[in-house]
Amino acid sequence: MHGPSHSLARAALTFVTAAVVSTLAVSGAPASVAASSSTGSATGVRADIRAIFDKPLYKHSTWGLRVLDGKNVLVDFNSQRQFFIGSVRKVFSVGQLLNAVGPGHTYDTPVYRAGTIDHGILHGNLILVASGDLTMGGRTNPDGTVAVSDWDHNEADGLGNAVLTKPNPLAGYARLARAVRAAGVSRIAGNVIIDDRLFQPFWFRGQFDVRPIFVNDDCVDLTIVPGGKSGSLANVTSRPLSTALKIINQLRVSGPKTKETLKIDPILPACIGKPGCASTIAGVLPNDFQPPLTGQPALVQTVRIVQPSNYARTVFIEALRAAGVTVDAPAVQENPVSLLPPKDSYSAADRIAQLVGLPYREDAKFVLKISYNIGADTSLMLLGVTENANTFDGALAFERRNLLAHYGIASSSYRFFDGSGGGDTTATNAAVTQMLEELARSPAAPAFVNALPILGVDGSLGFVKDFQSDPSLAGATGQVRAKTGTYVGASAANTMELKGQALGGYVTTKSGRHLTFQLVVNDVPISSIPDLIHVFQDQGAIAAMLWRDF
Repeated sequence: MHGPSHSLARAALTFVTAAVVSTLAVSGAPASVAASSSTGSATGVRADIRAIFDKPLYKHSTWGLRVLDGKNVLVDFNSQRQFFIGSVRKVFSVGQLLNAVGPGHTYDTPVYRAGTIDHGILHGNLILVASGDLTMGGRTNPDGTVAVSDWDHNEADGLGNAVLTKPNPLAGYARLARAVRAAGVSRIAGNVIIDDRLFQPFWFRGQFDVRPIFVNDDCVDLTIVPGGKSGSLANVTSRPLSTALKIINQLRVSGPKTKETLKIDPILPACIGKPGCASTIAGVLPNDFQPPLTGQPALVQTVRIVQPSNYARTVFIEALRAAGVTVDAPAVQENPVSLLPPKDSYSAADRIAQLVGLPYREDAKFVLKISYNIGADTSLMLLGVTENANTFDGALAFERRNLLAHYGIASSSYRFFDGSGGGDTTATNAAVTQMLEELARSPAAPAFVNALPILGVDGSLGFVKDFQSDPSLAGATGQVRAKTGTYVGASAANTMELKGQALGGYVTTKSGRHLTFQLVVNDVPISSIPDLIHVFQDQGAIAAMLWRDF
């Protein structure tokens, strides 16, 4: 959650994300799931699970649980009620896109010349055509997998900290630049342009227009190492380094047990693309400050790249110059889209470089493991593009048709407003479990299941381990793969409320059965991050009970 200034004193509680969509025709459309009012039936809810439902914390809350073993319904409680599900929305989105394009599909980014090359000089423009590649080589591990962190920088400002992944976030741009040089270009006498016309920009959660080009997930990371002499400048480093946005460090070290007043301004720098654009980190940080959550010695915060095409153009020019290519145009300026040729008019003969993206199964892992909101929304747009729907509303409309035609899920059983589960996103447990069942039978099933967080192991379920203190439940570690979803807002009394906490996925039980489940609770009063984590732990314990008891 971002605003015009930032302080660690505020504890935002938004873990949430959600969605994508797709077009795979599953042979034989399943029967339609439609919404109805809740019956309140409690079929199969066992006493130990009921005991959690009945905790005082949940006195005024509403639970729902549906568990399937194939076509057999084992637990059925409030299955037709519309629940707030948050990021469980991604089950629909990522699963559909995986089926639509295939787990091995890559979003490749080509670079074209618009002009002639004579003795190494390109007399014309160099154009990078954005493909929607979510990582642009910036999260690629040496083995070709995607690098993810359980405390990802996309949630650094909301949760208070992050752990950065190891790969160089500019690796893909550097690779493209070296390929341009290897193609015989030593000087660009024209301009460098990012063609970002793959889809219409969409407004992301009151922050910025997302486009199909990314640098470091549209974040500049600030790493602060506490300590030092009182009054001295704090130890602050940033990445990526680029003249597109300068980070000015005015943060001072204060004495032990003093008040922290760290602030970043602007945190949404609209000036990117103009010379001298900067954000300032200021205030004071006690030298005994303990960074929260991660167990690491550093504190990580971020500044949002709110002009991604301008920023990408600058880092690409900087990479070209580092590779030995002279660029006549200034590195920092507005992306000159007026110089672009007609969309989709590029000739294969004019392509001089291309960055091959990660297989979408790795992008899916990135989006689902950490609940990456922008990646989910972009995946919705990429699904729309497969059907020539290049607007956000067009992609949502296509998804509604696709869910009914190929997954048997009627629009009356859910309410989706974006691709990431924002706001009042709802669905019935019957709709979620049907989607999960269909995905488990689809060609993309192994990739989808592998992309889900694992109970007690990684992603948004990595820290859910309280159930392990019960010897009868400890064996559930690693046996539950499920998507979490969190929606925090204000109650009618204007107090903080967990409006929705959901968990949907698969359990391989102690007896060897393979179950599909959706668990959700709505309307839980909370006041802090520990309250929220307590609900996570309760849902983890219920999932572990399903592992033990079936």
